Amino acid sequence: MKQVDRFIINGPCRLEGSVRVSGAKNAVLPLMAASMLTGGTCILDNVPDLRDTRTMMQLLAGFGAVSSLEGGRLEVDASRITSFEAPYDLVRTMRASIYAFGPLVARFGKARVSMPGGCAWGPRPVDLHLKGLGALGAELTIEHGYINAKAGKLRGAEITLTIPSVGATVNIIMAAVLAEGRTVIENAAREPEITELALALKSGGARIEGEGTSRITIDGVSSIAAYKHRVIPDRIEAGTFAAAAAITGGRIEILNCAPSHLGAVIEKLEECGARIVCGDGSMTVTGPERLNPANVETGFYPSFATDMQAQIMAVLSIARGTSTIVDRVYPDRFTHVPELCRFGAKIARDGNVAVITGVEKLEGAPVMATDIRASSALILAGLAAAGETTILRVYHIDRGYERIEEKLRAIGAAIRRARD
Repeated sequence: MKQVDRFIINGPCRLEGSVRVSGAKNAVLPLMAASMLTGGTCILDNVPDLRDTRTMMQLLAGFGAVSSLEGGRLEVDASRITSFEAPYDLVRTMRASIYAFGPLVARFGKARVSMPGGCAWGPRPVDLHLKGLGALGAELTIEHGYINAKAGKLRGAEITLTIPSVGATVNIIMAAVLAEGRTVIENAAREPEITELALALKSGGARIEGEGTSRITIDGVSSIAAYKHRVIPDRIEAGTFAAAAAITGGRIEILNCAPSHLGAVIEKLEECGARIVCGDGSMTVTGPERLNPANVETGFYPSFATDMQAQIMAVLSIARGTSTIVDRVYPDRFTHVPELCRFGAKIARDGNVAVITGVEKLEGAPVMATDIRASSALILAGLAAAGETTILRVYHIDRGYERIEEKLRAIGAAIRRARD
């Protein structure tokens, strides 16, 4: 019988102390896939040891790449790629597997990748990925749940995205760096993780301009050399710890973070009554005795991140008054609402809008995680709730947070991992 982990939290807890943020998962996964554009060994530092990191290593191994991860250093040798298929068994567990598509088509002229899976909420189509690769000259078909691509030499093109999709921007950049001529991406994603990918590829000889803006220009080159790159801190993990300080009325010094990547989150937590002092690569967050309500709208970077929506909802569940959250990025990303209500939260949902009526306190409850960020919201609620909370399906949180229970325990959380 398969063993399943769960978290048990005894609250309420007031968190105090220092915590160090790991490297950004959403930056590491594209950088790992991009290694297949090179003929050597790429080295990444500050890499978190996560389920998703390990899944990507398995995926790369299936193509013939050899990788190792130890002490935050990841080495990927993609010089001997022998297979061009990403199978369903791996891709269904992690949407970022689609990142293999661009590098394989660009370097080898062919790819067969299963339609992606990952978190179980809402449709997140890959049509923009396919539109981008098609514009560069790839011939695409979809058969039996697999995307098939073949191409001779890709050619640069002008591509306008209907929304600033991070995934599509990543795949187009990776394909375009080896295409013939110039590619221009209009309405490109502006997230820091896009800038990370561009900087790493440029260190390997890619010619990219405009990363971090909505217009990215890529002039194709004949080859990309292996690169060495240090991964930025995970802004969502940092935001989650900031929310933990706010919801528990604690004081947390968050180390190895980039406050400049968290502007919208900092603004909302301060509106809720938290005191935040930002330093060079750190910030200290002090929660109030009672939180204020706030109205939040998620959007594309630099707006409030949809990946922080569940966490801010947990915070607002014990605010003094009524708050609203509108998710304009993923309207169906509300699977955590019924689980938060098990704690006694009062949340009403209508489409992509949630109305949260703050309660005096939460009560511990048995709950079930449904995705990475929902998991962290349930942990936050459990830390603030009176009594015992049991969180099932914590494998979701292991996909995106490195040793979160150990980090929380070190700053005063009564949390432990149990195995059934």
